[in-house]
Amino acid sequence: MNLRNLFFALLTGLTMSAQQQNSGKEVLFTIDNNPYYTDEFIRVYNKNLDLVKDESQKNLDQYLELFIGYKLKVNKAFKLGLQNGTQYQNELKSYRTQLSKNYLMDSKVTQELLDEGYERLKKEINASHILLMVDENAAPADTLAAYNKIMAIRDRIVKNGEDFGTVAMATSQDPSAKENKGNLGYFTAFRMVYAFENGAYNTPLGQVSMPVRSRFGYHIIKVNDIRNNRGEVAVSHIMILKPKEGEDPTKAKTTIDEIYQKLQQGEQFEELAKQFSEDKSSSTKGGVLNKFASGQLSSEEFENQSFALTKENPLSKPFETAYGWHIVKLNDKFPLRTKDEMKVELENKIARDDRSKKISDALAVKLRKKYPVKPESKLYKEIAKSVDDSFYKGEWKMPADLKKFDAKLFVVGSKEIKGGTFMDYLYSQQKSAVGIKPVSKLVDHYFSRFADEQRAVFNNENLENEYPEFAAVMSEYRDGLLLFDLMEKEIWQKAKTDSIGLKDFYEKNKQKYLWKTRFDAEIYSSTKPDVMKKVLALLKKGNDAKTIKEKFNSEKELNVMMYDGIYEEGADALPKNIKAGETYTDISQKGEYYYIAKIRKVIPAGVKSLEECKGRVTNEYQQFLEQNWIDTLKKEFQININKDVFERVKQQIKK
Repeated sequence: MNLRNLFFALLTGLTMSAQQQNSGKEVLFTIDNNPYYTDEFIRVYNKNLDLVKDESQKNLDQYLELFIGYKLKVNKAFKLGLQNGTQYQNELKSYRTQLSKNYLMDSKVTQELLDEGYERLKKEINASHILLMVDENAAPADTLAAYNKIMAIRDRIVKNGEDFGTVAMATSQDPSAKENKGNLGYFTAFRMVYAFENGAYNTPLGQVSMPVRSRFGYHIIKVNDIRNNRGEVAVSHIMILKPKEGEDPTKAKTTIDEIYQKLQQGEQFEELAKQFSEDKSSSTKGGVLNKFASGQLSSEEFENQSFALTKENPLSKPFETAYGWHIVKLNDKFPLRTKDEMKVELENKIARDDRSKKISDALAVKLRKKYPVKPESKLYKEIAKSVDDSFYKGEWKMPADLKKFDAKLFVVGSKEIKGGTFMDYLYSQQKSAVGIKPVSKLVDHYFSRFADEQRAVFNNENLENEYPEFAAVMSEYRDGLLLFDLMEKEIWQKAKTDSIGLKDFYEKNKQKYLWKTRFDAEIYSSTKPDVMKKVLALLKKGNDAKTIKEKFNSEKELNVMMYDGIYEEGADALPKNIKAGETYTDISQKGEYYYIAKIRKVIPAGVKSLEECKGRVTNEYQQFLEQNWIDTLKKEFQININKDVFERVKQQIKK
């Protein structure tokens, strides 16, 4: 975690369920007449109570000092104008966008979609389809014609008994139907557009659906098979590409059979993949592929062979796909995770999927009730009258004189929306104009959409007033961003770059930075006490580490480990029986291991050099600078504490 992330983890750990601690609030203190209230102090204190390890910070008097120091820094940041920085404003906007997502959705509908998606993930469907293309915004007559045509095709299959695949080849406007007879293979939830997925999952096995409308057009779907989700599988493979035109057609099969024979003789799969596999993207990794689920690869045969492997039979025989010949080795299988484990992933999939429209539609219904809109009749009629049939061609131009439209059209909450804003909206929509006629109904359609958008905008802008916990999180993050920039400028960079000040601080405090006795030593360890007895005897005869390792270790067996360095008294790496004045320790035991230390040098206790403790000195120097800076801020700003109010806060918290 970098410094910025750590800083905000400490400052913005407020949970989304945080509530006001009391219904009323009083001014606890002021800084240059800016009031700070009891409710914020109590909330932040309780939030941080379990996070602080320093007991002094749990003391309310001490915590008030910290809280005032925090607010002094925020005031200083505003005084310096840091809130006007472009980077600050962009980062704050980005954070608010992320945070607001939790408030701008219908939680009931979201949960229903999550449950539905997970239940569907449990099954994999093999389906075929026939597609007749029709534009989303097609005129009603064109839409009806396409519907009647797809129904006639369905009747050929359902009523007349014609083969689905044969009819798909002849009628489907999906280009792949000529090759696959409309068969899409196996898929599960979130793999197809939502409308098509609904059609597939709601059609019984072996039956043909009624026409399903997606953004591509009308489909009829036949469900060929339903099976349990096979989860994901991780495999490695060796692949020999299909021969090119003019090459020996038997060469690839002969090669893959020879490789399979080598595997049967006990040769390593990874080495053979590196040497022979013609899949260059995986051969250098020993043939390892990323894990995959059903329908993710372009070869159903490869998927089926992979999922058929087991721990008992982890290696496939050579098999052929459209790409060549393969041998597959099982690495691992991953069953479908639980709904709780997949919750975040499912929420992200829903947000990116067509089904997210259900959430926005549900929110729109709520907002229509919350913020009813009634346009000013006279102005609305003037706007509608200004739009003509040129709109359908994308050629409509707004009136030259727009002044009369620059008046209140309607109000959302406390926000007034001008007629000119709606005119701009209309102008922007004509490039993708829907085919609603007459033009008066078209304007009504776009007004309804415009009103929904304005409700959503106002609802978003008003979150701080609607949700106290949202306002609290944003306030903390807003202050946190300013404080980070301010601390970076005033303290952290200064502590890093002020070498003279750092050295002076060290000289004044160096008796705090002490070494204990240190040992320059070789440490030998083994799980075998008899081996360690022999090691000790060899050490006493003057043998070095290299000789000892060569005597007791081999390629097949490692009996003795040695590590060396300078270790401070009490370090875990040192045997407990080590003493100054000895050359070798006796054998000591810790857990399953036995230890011997050969002491090359004993370094007496003493003061650490600045370089040896620079990290700690820099940290404490930062704290020193910060405290001095806060003392300066206390003189720069006028602080007034309402002591009676603070006493009541103490009593309230202690209850």
